[in-house]
Amino acid sequence: MSTEKKMLILKSSDGQEFEVEEEVAVQAQTIKNMVVDGCADSAIPLPVVSSKILAKVIEYWKKRANVTADFNNQHELKELNEELLKEVEDDLEMLFGLILAANYLETKQLLDLLCEKVANMMKGKSPEEIRKKFGIRNDYTPEEEEEVRRENAWAFE
Repeated sequence: MSTEKKMLILKSSDGQEFEVEEEVAVQAQTIKNMVVDGCADSAIPLPVVSSKILAKVIEYWKKRANVTADFNNQHELKELNEELLKEVEDDLEMLFGLILAANYLETKQLLDLLCEKVANMMKGKSPEEIRKKFGIRNDYTPEEEEEVRRENAWAFE
């Protein structure tokens, strides 16, 4: 009986190819569906995921694959997640790239983790503080902003 692991080729938006064990890559529902449908025999194109982001996603998948869902390993899983969140704390480009990739690849646990991080970064902050933190330009006139605040007063309480 062969113990050779089946490998998949994932191709980033900038053309870089990554060889990944199938059992690791199928953490992404998108890839799992392609494997089930028999569409993973050649390189799988990922047109919205850059090589930098894909490398980080694969690194996370590999580490997560080593941590089973066993109750005894929940501490390891928490440490893995905390390590990733610390890495992206001050790198918004990486953070949002990972969110986009996790959404596209349908990697729910990663998407939930990263979205929770963004929500926590926004929690308790004013709209101005949020704009500053995320580099968002305010395109409302003062009058439009006041109207939005009036219409949605409950959100500013």
